[in-house]
Amino acid sequence: MTPSDPALPPRLGSLTFHGPLSEARAACLLGRLAASGPADVLDIGCGWGELLLRLLDAVPGAEGVGIDVNGEDLARGRALAEERGLAGRVSFVEESALGTDRGPVDAILCLGASQALCDPDLPHDPAAALRELRRLVRPGGRVVLGEGFWERAPTATELAGMWPGARADDHFSLGALVDLAIEAGFRPAWIETASAEEWEEFESGYRYDTEVWLAAHPGHPLAAETRARVDRQRSSWLNGYRGVLGIAYLTLVAVAGD
Repeated sequence: MTPSDPALPPRLGSLTFHGPLSEARAACLLGRLAASGPADVLDIGCGWGELLLRLLDAVPGAEGVGIDVNGEDLARGRALAEERGLAGRVSFVEESALGTDRGPVDAILCLGASQALCDPDLPHDPAAALRELRRLVRPGGRVVLGEGFWERAPTATELAGMWPGARADDHFSLGALVDLAIEAGFRPAWIETASAEEWEEFESGYRYDTEVWLAAHPGHPLAAETRARVDRQRSSWLNGYRGVLGIAYLTLVAVAGD
């Protein structure tokens, strides 16, 4: 059976954004970015490119490229672009962002995807990702970065409940993360963080379709495997990173001359 088989659980159909981001916050982020009048936009780890499409809709004449390694998400993005009359101004490309030459551009979106800019054989390095973002954006250009940070130091029990191999040095504090952005050649024009409500909307929406499918298909050949995966995901949130892991949304301006 293929991923589009109606007998299989749907994938992320209840999510507008692939992250803890509300409509209100997205509108503010995009409003500030659109006001800078970017001519070209790069979305790194774009998924289905909801933010990219909304930005292009808000900036007539702007063109965009979204890159990701998930072909299913990219196909969803292309379909959305067609529906909104934006297909002629956006490309969705299935490729790695590591070492990409798709810059410099006026604006970059990188929400929850900075790991795509880092060596996959090394621990995730936000400093390296920020240096790459600075390389890819023109002086005076904008970057909207969505990046994880510790709200507080996690306990050993909380780390054990998170993703496999979770470590206290997987993330920085918010202050340290902003300092890294400044060191990379940015000024932090706007600093904000996802709320508890945004997290709950995302986490529940992430699993909603699958939970409903499991309730309706308890005897399906894939039910046991799917149930185990979803239960692990939910537990890692409720018993691990809930209230500990934050998401910062940083609107960064590239310093001229750097």
